[in-house]
Amino acid sequence: MIIRCRSISKGYGEGYALVSPKPISFFGQIDRTTGVVCDENHPLYGESIAGRVLVFQSGRGSTVGSYVIYGLAKRGKAPSAMICMEAEPIVAVGAIISRIPMVDRPEKNVFKNGVFVRVYADRGFVEVLD
Repeated sequence: MIIRCRSISKGYGEGYALVSPKPISFFGQIDRTTGVVCDENHPLYGESIAGRVLVFQSGRGSTVGSYVIYGLAKRGKAPSAMICMEAEPIVAVGAIISRIPMVDRPEKNVFKNGVFVRVYADRGFVEVLD
């Protein structure tokens, strides 16, 4: 299935989807050295975002989140791509400076955990494989 999106950060990424029903704060909810969701109150608690296509509502929180994303990328613990329902500047900047492909505003939200997803951020679409 092809889903059109808005391109935020150029590139191509693929992997198994990790879907969050809630916004994510990269500063405080993600362990900056391991890429594991460390907030016990978050639905993805204990899950690693490393190498996954992270699908989430939006970012939230401190501007430090951009640098946390950058640090995760430098350590090889960042998502392979990000799909956001509505990107905001903190996450968008983090994706851009980290060279993580990112799109937002998908025309359909059919993403499920564990489904393989290809993100063609240069071209503004994602492919969901069943």
